[in-house]
Amino acid sequence: MQTNQQAGPEIVLIGNSPAIRRTRMQLESAALADAPVLICGESGTGKDLVARLLHAKSSRAAQPFVKVNCPAIPEQLFESELFGYEPGAFTGANQSKPGKFEVANGGTIFLDEIGELAMPLQSKLLQALQDFRFVRLGGIQDKKVDVRVICATNRDLAREIETGEFRADLFYRINVLQIAMPSLRERAEDIPVLMEHFIQLHSEQFGRVTPPLSHSIMQVLEAYHWPGNIRELENLAKRYVVIGGEDNILSSLREKTDSNPFATDAIDVNTPLRIQTKKALRHLERRIILQVLQAHKWNRRKTARSLDISYRALLYKIKEAGVPPLRTVKTSTHAKEE
Repeated sequence: MQTNQQAGPEIVLIGNSPAIRRTRMQLESAALADAPVLICGESGTGKDLVARLLHAKSSRAAQPFVKVNCPAIPEQLFESELFGYEPGAFTGANQSKPGKFEVANGGTIFLDEIGELAMPLQSKLLQALQDFRFVRLGGIQDKKVDVRVICATNRDLAREIETGEFRADLFYRINVLQIAMPSLRERAEDIPVLMEHFIQLHSEQFGRVTPPLSHSIMQVLEAYHWPGNIRELENLAKRYVVIGGEDNILSSLREKTDSNPFATDAIDVNTPLRIQTKKALRHLERRIILQVLQAHKWNRRKTARSLDISYRALLYKIKEAGVPPLRTVKTSTHAKEE
């Protein structure tokens, strides 16, 4: 799936989970229309890539794709950045300059994290989106452009309308078509193929020969709650390629799990309760075993006594849960199980 390359026809959403298949269908349908699209989802789920794919699969593919990172534009520079300016518009404006909308003329403008815009800026943007006419800062002549608008947000804009933090009329203007990006928790079955993709990608980037991850490590990755979603997974793959060693992956995940050890998985409204309950309990048991093993420096006999189960039962649960094999403590002498 997600790479940092420019999207093209050859770039696709990697994965075959029901969640990503639904997203892929939404993308294909939206690409054929020329209406505004709102991409929703948590940070790190790949909204930027989907925006580029929408453009690449549309009739505007040969025209410009212009990204605007809304939170990065200072309020006082908003108009000049989006609509351009004429000489003398402000101190230092010695020549005319087109804004983002003019640069994107004929193509697509992508307004990333639009939910971060302050209310006064939302009003100015709405005026431009109503008929795609605007005047450069310091100018007098109307400019008209033909652009497709794609927006993205990690916020619940419907709720922000209720609290008065987002304009309802702007929301209805940009929310003609909507694509929902699933969190990585909702598509855990895609993690192995995503991880393999990122390992191969960064192995080529850094000129490394990187061994594939073991099955037990993959199971640990599938059980993790991934607050940073695809971006966090890619960073972990990059770390594995550069530093090497499955121990580094485990230590990284344990550090993050310590701060939120009982993070729950997303609820699938189409899955029976008994199946979701069984899955949640299995993931919780796996996290508990990992934490107790870590507390006892991977001494399985001490872990079994702490958990009040037999040594044989612990070994079975370790195998069933896909917990990685015993890690020894690096001291002057080998750690011995008591």
